[in-house]
Amino acid sequence: MMVHLERINDAIQFEGTNTSGNRLTIASNADQDGVSPMEMTAMAVGGCSSIDILMILEKQKQQVDAFSVQVDGERADDHPRVFTKLHVHYTITGDVAPQKVRRAINLSLDTYCSVSNMIDTATITYTFTLNEKTYEGAVDAS
Repeated sequence: MMVHLERINDAIQFEGTNTSGNRLTIASNADQDGVSPMEMTAMAVGGCSSIDILMILEKQKQQVDAFSVQVDGERADDHPRVFTKLHVHYTITGDVAPQKVRRAINLSLDTYCSVSNMIDTATITYTFTLNEKTYEGAVDAS
């Protein structure tokens, strides 16, 4: 894996490119267009686990019609301001058994998701809404 970052202006702002040529603007503050490194990390937890979950559910012949994820993070007050808590909420519609969703989420966050397993400073919790009914869950990554 290789990525390349290049400063794009006099501010502290970068354009990141991967080997496939996909581009992402990286911002150093909220006044800039782009995504902060910590936002990218939260997105990476959501994206990595979502890929796992959808692949697991597909292998279990579960019919997912729609899927989205929201990640909320809390950070330490002192530097390096790491994540201390991450809460991931998955929203799913389709012909899917709730116990299979819970198992897929646990497998992802505990075992398969490289990103969530790298974050050892945060307690990761999750909930999921399946066909408008919400379920609780928790994974402790610390």
